[in-house]
Amino acid sequence: TGEWRATWIGEGGGVLYNQAPHQLDLFQWIVGMMPTKVHAFCHFGKWHDIEVEDDVTCYCEYPNGATGVFITTTADAPGTNRFEVTGTRGTLIFENNKLYYTALEVDEREHCYTAKGMVAPPKRPTVKVPIYGENRQHAGICTNVAAAILGLEELYAPASDGICGVELANSMLLSGWLGEDVTIPSDGKKFYEELKKRIATSKPRESADNDSIGFIKA
Repeated sequence: TGEWRATWIGEGGGVLYNQAPHQLDLFQWIVGMMPTKVHAFCHFGKWHDIEVEDDVTCYCEYPNGATGVFITTTADAPGTNRFEVTGTRGTLIFENNKLYYTALEVDEREHCYTAKGMVAPPKRPTVKVPIYGENRQHAGICTNVAAAILGLEELYAPASDGICGVELANSMLLSGWLGEDVTIPSDGKKFYEELKKRIATSKPRESADNDSIGFIKA
């Protein structure tokens, strides 16, 4: 049974904490930095009979001037796992275990200011980028932890790295609750105060022998 699931008092959150935490980890780890500000639009129980968030779209701003968007939901099937990075020299897209690079022949900033006549996009061939190595996912991480305990190798993901994903989830949820921008690191005291308000009115879910909320991985 899962009376605790999808409730503020039992789980303390929804898709950001249950289905998408690894996407949040990758979101900041691959980019190599945390955003300085987020503004999230969180929907609570929009697609399911639950208390917590099941649909989130978040806009992010970074210290180097870059912007980003993080989208997750538990209401799409079969679901999408896509990571996209766009810069002045092209776009990298990773989806369905394949990596593609659309390379601009001329830097977009140079093309923007030097193109003659009506501005058309520069030539942009797309190539598939070879991916090397074995992607063992959870099994690989567990093996690495065991090997690190035995002193055989360094941890891929030390526990201290996990705080970044939690900080993102908390900041997005706080922004959604308040309906305003939230700077990072966010105000932990304010977050906890807002969470306690929802815990105060939270109720365990009624369970059944065939308990199901209908979560779909986004």
